[in-house]
Amino acid sequence: MESETGGFEFSSSLLKGEELGRRSEELYEEAKRYLPGGVDSPVRSFRAVGGTPLFIERAQGCKIYDVDGRAYIDYVCSWGPLILGHAHPRIVSALQVAAEKGTSYGAPTEKETILARMIVEAVPSIELVRFVNSGTEAVMVAIRLARGFTRRDKIVKFEGCYHGHADSLLVKAGSGALTFGIPDSLGVPAALARDTYLLPFNDIDRARELLDSKGKEIAAVVAEPVAANMGVVPPRPGFLEGLRELTLKHGCLLILDEVITGFRLDYGGAQKRYGVEADLTCLGKIIGGGLPVGAFGGRREIMEQIAPLGQIYQAGTLSGNPLTMTAGIETLKLLRSPGFYESLEERTRHLAEGLREEFGKAGLKGQVNQEGSMLTAFFTEKPVVDYSTAKSSDTALYARFFSRMIQEGIHLAPSQFEAAFLSSAHQEEDIEETIRAARSALRALKQS
Repeated sequence: MESETGGFEFSSSLLKGEELGRRSEELYEEAKRYLPGGVDSPVRSFRAVGGTPLFIERAQGCKIYDVDGRAYIDYVCSWGPLILGHAHPRIVSALQVAAEKGTSYGAPTEKETILARMIVEAVPSIELVRFVNSGTEAVMVAIRLARGFTRRDKIVKFEGCYHGHADSLLVKAGSGALTFGIPDSLGVPAALARDTYLLPFNDIDRARELLDSKGKEIAAVVAEPVAANMGVVPPRPGFLEGLRELTLKHGCLLILDEVITGFRLDYGGAQKRYGVEADLTCLGKIIGGGLPVGAFGGRREIMEQIAPLGQIYQAGTLSGNPLTMTAGIETLKLLRSPGFYESLEERTRHLAEGLREEFGKAGLKGQVNQEGSMLTAFFTEKPVVDYSTAKSSDTALYARFFSRMIQEGIHLAPSQFEAAFLSSAHQEEDIEETIRAARSALRALKQS
């Protein structure tokens, strides 16, 4: 049961005794002495849902285990990278071998070329790729590259789409910024914000109006092909195709931020799924197999403007780290297994349909958006198609739902505005257990 102050009273069926959740609480109090808010990423603080963050001790398959001895079916999956589940034995084994040879060299390795070749072969729009260390860095440099290539300064982004925490992109961003109700961050120079045009996601008419009037000023349009940081919001039919047409017409670059969707929706990402090719593509998460990574790539003539071939500078001490490259190579090999994505999407569809059914049985208003192996349950009666409809969600009700699902042993994102991710480690019995837990949680909410 959840208290009005957000504190949790955990179910005795999961763990008994006075030590219930105590170790996580102790570790959180200690962490706050040394880390701002006790965390290294804002959403982890549980501020949006109340209570104490779970401190995790280990993970295996589709489950995580906290320091108080509790197991949870995990739908965060490290915010998307773990499409094969936690601690996949093949990846762990490969990393052990790689680590014994050294963790970083500051020099080229064959593994960088192998993973780069796999990406180029998978994503038709990418001819050259550069590895970096995070999705934020990938998008930041892709925009720098677009500005240098076009000799223009303005960019276009969409409300609720999160592209990392680079200054010019923290304008009505999603993810943590949306969770905390501060879509614009202090510390971002006004001049940078003025170079960012903002449009509603999924509104191709507004995009056409802006580009027809300002197209000659715009270096790039950057978009998540499937918004996943205001919750999962798929593109309307024609939206991505329309952006491609408009950017070609006005000489702008189309940057698709596939940090989340890349190798998540399909082996070739959202671009393969929707048949739209970008000028520049940003990747991350899955291509690192659970280790820190980012990458950007695109047409050869654009990518050759990056140093050392061109005058647009980017560098990184740990870029192409041999451990990350190892995990990425092994992950992509496994993703090529016949039927992998079809099976994963079918299990995700099963969960989405189950959640919709339980919303109806409980008599609660809810929307479940699903695309591929991602989904979000929104606590709103409005279909969620953009930032404004996502913001209509009842975040307090989601917080109560989150609390009750934690009690039931289900680990969801501690924010209404994030995706849930499935992995190949989630089996039918895990899906059924999650639906059963949602039934109990939603009925309890209706009665309270």
